Amino acid sequence: MDTDRFTRVDATTWRIEPRGAMRVPAIIYADEELISGMDDKVYEQAANVATLPGIVQASYAMPDAHWGYGFPIGGVAAFDPDQGGVVSAGGVGFDISCGVRTMLTGLKITDVLSVQPSLADSLFRQIPAGVGSKGAITLDAVDMDAMLTGGAVWAIERGLGEARDLERIEESGRMGGAQSECVSERAKERQRREMGTLGSSNHYLEVQGVAEIYDAKVADAFGFSNDDVVVTIHCGSRGLGHQIGTEFLKEMVLAAKSSCIELVDRELACAPINSEVGQRYLGAMRAAINCALANREILGHIARRIFRHFFPERSLRLLFDVSHNTCKVELHAVDGKPRQLFVHRKGATRAFGPGHESLPAALRSVGQPVLIGGSMGTGSYVLVGEASAESKAFASACHGAGRALSRHAALRQWSGRKVVDELAGRGILIKSPSLRGVAEEAPGAYKDVGAVVAAAERAGLARRVARLRPLICIKG
Repeated sequence: MDTDRFTRVDATTWRIEPRGAMRVPAIIYADEELISGMDDKVYEQAANVATLPGIVQASYAMPDAHWGYGFPIGGVAAFDPDQGGVVSAGGVGFDISCGVRTMLTGLKITDVLSVQPSLADSLFRQIPAGVGSKGAITLDAVDMDAMLTGGAVWAIERGLGEARDLERIEESGRMGGAQSECVSERAKERQRREMGTLGSSNHYLEVQGVAEIYDAKVADAFGFSNDDVVVTIHCGSRGLGHQIGTEFLKEMVLAAKSSCIELVDRELACAPINSEVGQRYLGAMRAAINCALANREILGHIARRIFRHFFPERSLRLLFDVSHNTCKVELHAVDGKPRQLFVHRKGATRAFGPGHESLPAALRSVGQPVLIGGSMGTGSYVLVGEASAESKAFASACHGAGRALSRHAALRQWSGRKVVDELAGRGILIKSPSLRGVAEEAPGAYKDVGAVVAAAERAGLARRVARLRPLICIKG
């Protein structure tokens, strides 16, 4: 990307000045190397988001930003309903409430290495992964509606999770305002057998070792130390969320037109927050958030059961569970005054700093865990939210490495079998139903996640706490 088109604010802040239909500036957080490597579409899409009605402060893009549908992946934008603000399905994404859950095992790396092949096989056999994967749970109409309004609470009430998890899950495990009646029968049908499944694409369950500690005080508050083992789950609302996104994007093209909203890109399809379409989308989207929260709770329950077989004395404890594809109503200070805003985060993680009232008491003094996924062969990271992120990007941070190559380009460059064998040679066991999927997700297809999190830290979005290295990866 040509940086001459930006106003450079500092080493990690690049500003696109308002022009044409832009109502606010667009700001991209990245170091010079990362922004130079971004597709020009990130510049275009970040600027396009800044044209939407009711947008507040700026359109933002995180250090892992890349080209998405309408909004860039890694995009953040907040809208004020009292100023004609809109909600956009493209600003949330198709995988509604895709997110990350990290669980502490109380084990050391040497404990896991002693059973690594058997543990990998057991996880792969018992956790369905891949395109259209089906689980052991079948939901009838009553259960479906209960799940869509109950989230992780629903799963726990059915013995598929632990009540102590709830304080460590955003929204305490249940998103209010969900309306299952706003979810189509087609979306519900797609989800009927998909609870407790990983899905495909970049979704995974990883057993990881703590390889490096950057902030010992925060790591201690989070409950882990060097050489500890954690389990991280990355997935979302599966077919239900995708169907909701697909259906409402079509509706929102018409809703924007009927509301006299001129879209600079059809993919920015949106509806006024207070419109009938906007309210129905929010009801359906919140139901999809509950679906994702329930799904990750169930997957955590399965992982606990498997670990209990190998390590009967150990009990997996949840560190945190947070989404990175959502639109949430949050209170943020704008020009020194608190305002209720609809914050879209698409491939961007909420990153509340120390003292935020929504955080559990045990974490409030240090801040929110920010869980950053790498790729199969590279490190993942645990960060902690910074207070400065509030003014910089509505308390948001990056969510992963971000793709450097498309899936088609990755297939031309890598063989899935070769990737599996190379990683096995480095002590990383990959289990997947699809070698094609492994090739698409080859570590080389992603940006340098270390550079991404370092840029997020320098920008004041979140601070590094620990680097995690993969030991086992169950890949969709």
